[in-house]
Amino acid sequence: MENAAIAARRVVASIDWLPNWTVSLLVLVAGVLLALGAHRVLFRAATRLVAPRDLFWRSLVQRTEGPIRFSLIIFALGFGASVAPLTPTEGDAIRHLLLVCFIGLVGWVARTVLHIWTTIYLRRFKLDSEDNLLARKHTTQSRILQRVAAILIVVITVAAGLMTFDGVRQYGVSLLASAGAAGIVLGLALQPLLKNLVAGIQLAVTQPIRLEDAVIVEGEWGNVEEINSTYVVVRLWDWRRMILPLSYFIEHPFQNWTREGASLIGTAFLHVDYTAPVATMRRRLQEIAEASPIWDRRVVNMQVTELTPQTMQIRMLVSASNAGRAFDLRCEVREKMIAFLQAEYPHALPRGRAEVDAGPGPADSPKARRVAAAEGAF
Repeated sequence: MENAAIAARRVVASIDWLPNWTVSLLVLVAGVLLALGAHRVLFRAATRLVAPRDLFWRSLVQRTEGPIRFSLIIFALGFGASVAPLTPTEGDAIRHLLLVCFIGLVGWVARTVLHIWTTIYLRRFKLDSEDNLLARKHTTQSRILQRVAAILIVVITVAAGLMTFDGVRQYGVSLLASAGAAGIVLGLALQPLLKNLVAGIQLAVTQPIRLEDAVIVEGEWGNVEEINSTYVVVRLWDWRRMILPLSYFIEHPFQNWTREGASLIGTAFLHVDYTAPVATMRRRLQEIAEASPIWDRRVVNMQVTELTPQTMQIRMLVSASNAGRAFDLRCEVREKMIAFLQAEYPHALPRGRAEVDAGPGPADSPKARRVAAAEGAF
């Protein structure tokens, strides 16, 4: 490094016929160009090296491309500033700028390391597995804590960069010394953000919801698609998206159908006539469930749950491995049971009854009966 600096100073001294500011500019620009060239060569070599490997290594190279380029530029500018004929004021300004850039680089590297660590940690869990409760639990915790940590890294990086300026440092000290009303106003202004950040930490620890949980919120059924640092995206059954703040799931009641497991018991109701053969229908329900590939072989049952003046209410229970399959199985049970009743027991379907007692009419008189008997003899 010392030999390189000595050689660079000799090169700079050989062009002392140019103004100092021109020489300094050329040295700094040359340093940046050399850094970009070196990064391009290194990035191409690293890309070829990881090309035969799996997606993780290729993603790792892509994620670190920016921080490595930025670090090489900072190093080149620092080296150029040490050999360029800068005035003390210019040298101090460039060194201060490089210090701020270095703080930003540290924050950038910290966020990249956080992302890489989260990716490595989550590789052991598969959300597309049949029983993905453990995977959803760890994925939700990791994603929420990752976003909270990323926000904290940005805040600390910006604060550290601002504190390198004397004016901002003095302002911050005086603001902390007289924090009274200013702190209260700032806290009130940031209340929604801080509220959702705290709610995010609570959700990560207690986990009332997880990714891909089946929930009912605001009267709508859907699955938790995203959990961000301030809001949750619920994918509704008809592909609409409901956006809710994180604090909603702390302050309001909601239904979580997959809190302890993905399996669900689906319910299908039928209204039938009092003459319906319940025992036969129960056997038919067992046959429908056993013939369906959606049924998980755990729960199948039928009960008469309510009586009305005209019909009986039949409740059919069938279980499936997840909410989507439970919905499809409920629809299949309804369709096949109705088809069974229509084909075998049409009288068991709901019917309206009416009885009319109008008393004896002309057709019921003795004379009418004698006439009818005489006509029947012929």
